[in-house]
Amino acid sequence: MWIEQPPILYRLLFTEAIWRLKRRGRKVVFLTFDDGPVPEETPWVLDLLDKEGIKATFFMVGDNVRKYPELFEEVKRRGHSYGNHTMHHLQGIKETSQKYFRDITEADNLIQSSLFRPPHGIMWPLQARLIKHHYNVVMYDLVTRDYSKRLNGDQVLDNVKRYTRNGSIIVFHDSVKAHKNMRYALPLAIKWLKEQGYEFETLPM
Repeated sequence: MWIEQPPILYRLLFTEAIWRLKRRGRKVVFLTFDDGPVPEETPWVLDLLDKEGIKATFFMVGDNVRKYPELFEEVKRRGHSYGNHTMHHLQGIKETSQKYFRDITEADNLIQSSLFRPPHGIMWPLQARLIKHHYNVVMYDLVTRDYSKRLNGDQVLDNVKRYTRNGSIIVFHDSVKAHKNMRYALPLAIKWLKEQGYEFETLPM
């Protein structure tokens, strides 16, 4: 559960961040996708979301936006929101704050969004406080772990069923490493969420 649904103590380290967004009187979830855009996965995700009538939020790696600008434009054209996921998918705790902020700024030159999510959800609390001056820091209420080689698609789907609650910000990945689990679990997760009465919203930019 430490990974799938971060505990309160971890959330308290980053009180500046958005972890969950409840809507009074409504059951709402926020589908988000990390690490794209890439031609192997992002178009498939976009087509599925169109088919299901859903809008989502994509946290994009700046270097992927640089390589595939047409996919970035397609995400925008289809009405999804999007955010900064650093230029080179850096973990803040492994870098100096100066290098980390420079990488975020480099990505911002391409992405230009008020939303930021740290790769792996990991950075120093001081970094989060400084980033908050420039971006809305978005964490998550549920990580599906679709990227994990230790899980299969059914286990990823079970994570969605077990941990989703009203206002959950849910993380999938439109990345090659998540290919098998994501493509299996995402359509079934959307079906289950609809059956439970959840509506889907994007994170406001």
